Amino acid sequence: MIDFFSLLTGRSTKSTGSTQTSNHMANVLAQGSVSIKDIIAPSFIEVDFNHLKIDDHYYRTLYVVGYPRYVSANWLYSLITFDHPLYISMYVYPTESKNVLNDLKRKIAEMEATIESDIKAGKVVDPTVQVALDDALALQAELAKGAERFFQFGLYITIPADSLEELNRITKEIDSVLSSLLIVGRQATLEMEEGYKSTLPLFYDRLAVWRNMDTTSLATTFPFATASLTKNEGVLYGINEHDGSLIIFDRFTLENANSVILGKSGGGKSFYVKLETLRLLTMGVEVIIIDPENEYQKLAASMGGEFVIFSTTSQYKINPFDLVTEGVTPDELSNKILDLHSLMRVIMGDLTPSQDALLDRALVLTYKEKGITQDIETFKLEPPLLEDLYKILVGMETPEAKELADRLEKFVQGSASGIFNQKSNFDIKNPFTVFGIRDLEENLRPVAMYIVLDYIWNKVRRDPKKRILVVDEAWYLIKHKDSGAYLHSFAKRARKYHLGLTTITQDVEDFLETDEGKAIITNSSLQIILKQSTAAVEAISKTFFLTGGEKHFLLSAGVGEGLFFAGHSHVGFQVVASEEEKGFIE
Repeated sequence: MIDFFSLLTGRSTKSTGSTQTSNHMANVLAQGSVSIKDIIAPSFIEVDFNHLKIDDHYYRTLYVVGYPRYVSANWLYSLITFDHPLYISMYVYPTESKNVLNDLKRKIAEMEATIESDIKAGKVVDPTVQVALDDALALQAELAKGAERFFQFGLYITIPADSLEELNRITKEIDSVLSSLLIVGRQATLEMEEGYKSTLPLFYDRLAVWRNMDTTSLATTFPFATASLTKNEGVLYGINEHDGSLIIFDRFTLENANSVILGKSGGGKSFYVKLETLRLLTMGVEVIIIDPENEYQKLAASMGGEFVIFSTTSQYKINPFDLVTEGVTPDELSNKILDLHSLMRVIMGDLTPSQDALLDRALVLTYKEKGITQDIETFKLEPPLLEDLYKILVGMETPEAKELADRLEKFVQGSASGIFNQKSNFDIKNPFTVFGIRDLEENLRPVAMYIVLDYIWNKVRRDPKKRILVVDEAWYLIKHKDSGAYLHSFAKRARKYHLGLTTITQDVEDFLETDEGKAIITNSSLQIILKQSTAAVEAISKTFFLTGGEKHFLLSAGVGEGLFFAGHSHVGFQVVASEEEKGFIE
């Protein structure tokens, strides 16, 4: 029987065979006194030749005996982020440079003698000896100059497990991780007790398996690395949960200013976007929001913005046939017709190739009837309306044209006629504009979002400046292939006009399953992943190559907590706001 406190302090005595449950606690209780040692001590400890068993848990210790010639900085990261708890201890002992120099001098002399002997005997010089000699000479020079110091380094890893089978499996995985780094690890066979002590937070190095290292080599073992996203300019996004620093960042300094925000309902997406919007406005950045649920109406009123209600009875109208008339190229009309093709497929549904060709002829005729051709000067003429396209289709007098006209009838003469069949009477002039489409029926929202996007795109091209466009509940667009492809092209072209597209969705699984959704993420340099559901976290892990710890963090995160990806850096973060800001937002 081994007393647990004795195991910690090194005063244990090993028993032979299996240990039995100690009666020590019972005796102590009978005497009426219990010490801290008695409270924390386990029922029993079994010491085997290649593992320890403490109560119902198993432990095995590995020590590192071989390292590669070269390692990159933070090479221990794969161990630190391993998807299983590990006890890792590092021991560093400084050594007198004078003693090291004497040892190096002797070792260099031995290697030079070996090489010279091989040359005289006509043998090929052992390349490993030559490489070791070169390294020793370089180290000798650095030590002599005082540029390097010398240390002895010990690295031990204890693996906990709930069963012996799990312990063996995790041991093999750790061996694989170490082998992938060209590191040689060994089990502390017959020294499991000493190995376990060596990885407890008590600084008991009982194994004493060390490797000589200089300062530079030792620095690469530093295992904790976090991306610092504190810049001299930009807005405050939150607190870095790894090191407590502030995340102050300017998204316009990245390859593109696009952002994608993924999170479950109630995870804090809207609060985050409102807070970013508030801070961007104070930095002179214009913000435009497409709001399917009218969530941003209060913020628009608080900040002196304009809230545009998009509904059948609204005074605001946008004509999807409008053309840009300033600084345009001759292909403006062709591009507009292609965009209208996508819009009509969102309105009408899927089209056959013959219907698509018929629609193309009808769109060209619709503009031609208004005198608009490929001539740039004609772009200034009054553009057609949706009812003009309807009349052209009816006038074609073919079954296919009649079918297309019937699909459009609802938007020209039916219940939705007051939304899309009017001349434009609105222009974005306020630095903060919100388009609210909550009052539209569900199946009309993708159409409205597409038309508003196209209108915004024309505005952006006419007057390029720093702007952020927020598309909330982007799944409305992504679920239609054509509108999803338009949103993707929007993301690709936005950078050219100093525009940053923010895409928000809570339907994470469906969003990631589409090619358009994945492409939008690829074209977004800023990615925010907030609290996730169990079902969605696996899809996100595959897309963003998350570690096991990061997956667990997303599942257990609180409101406003998540992962902040900026370019090649990412950190865990928490959104923070002042009481004044909360007053504007909530």
